[in-house]
Amino acid sequence: MSKRQPLLEVRNLQKHFQLGSGKTLKAVDNISFAIERGETFGLVGESGCGKSTTGRTIIRLYESTSGEVLFDGEDVHKLRGKKLLDFRRNMQMVFQDPYASLNPRMTVGNIIAEGIDIHGTLSGSKRKERVFQLLRDVGLNEEHASRFPHEFSGGQRQRIGIARALAIEPKFIIADEPISALDVSVQAQVVNLFKKLQKERGLTYLFIAHDLAMVKHISDRIGVMYLGKLVEVTTSDALYAKPLHPYTQSLLSAIPIPDPEVERNRERIILEGEIPSPLNPPSGCPFRTRCPMAMPECAAAMPEFKEVEPGHFVACHLHK
Repeated sequence: MSKRQPLLEVRNLQKHFQLGSGKTLKAVDNISFAIERGETFGLVGESGCGKSTTGRTIIRLYESTSGEVLFDGEDVHKLRGKKLLDFRRNMQMVFQDPYASLNPRMTVGNIIAEGIDIHGTLSGSKRKERVFQLLRDVGLNEEHASRFPHEFSGGQRQRIGIARALAIEPKFIIADEPISALDVSVQAQVVNLFKKLQKERGLTYLFIAHDLAMVKHISDRIGVMYLGKLVEVTTSDALYAKPLHPYTQSLLSAIPIPDPEVERNRERIILEGEIPSPLNPPSGCPFRTRCPMAMPECAAAMPEFKEVEPGHFVACHLHK
């Protein structure tokens, strides 16, 4: 029996930006991963590592420089006409800033129904009822349909953004730092809403964030990015139990532990130096300038991104 095809496959994806003076910014540099149907894949890393650019290139807000993005077996960046419209219907995005991503001059009802109107799926009373149902699904009520975005809190606005993404019944949602602009007290509510909707609708997620604790809570597998490259990919449990890449180890050591005694006595991994400029990355391994375990060969050659344990991929010379 053949293995079922993943819903999304990213193969050697690159997104480079040409800047002045002939310089090239390699925001996403040759990354590969796959996401199974019904799975949540978390993508984490420090600000500027290329997470959001990856998401925007997958959904084709940015055109790729090279590589492939296969959605349901078709290359996203080669789609045209009706096939492209169908792809847009099946993949939607929830953005980081829940205020900037909502049109302040439109009512919430029209914001949510925008995709319905573009794709012509419903009209009249059915369109109205669909909007009301979506508001209820995300924890709001029918009265909110006639209001404007500025009348809502940050958490409520993000719920509106989620309702808009769900309006045309997509298979796949890219959540680009959907909780980073929210109060800590609201973040868990929004993450639990994502989980509830996934269970009810069979959704597949790419969940982009820098908060590893929250990513573990929602993700089945996690990919760790550094300076435009994937350095580690494995299951959520394996990443926390046995991180293999020194960068992943340092990120995990920074997560507070809710036990004062353990927190006081545990050893933290403090990275030295600044993140290198993506305009002028180091030779070999991009993490070597900050890595406490760097070796001469780290400067000489880029480590291969390979499977070192079943389902556990890492790019590091420490793991041959």
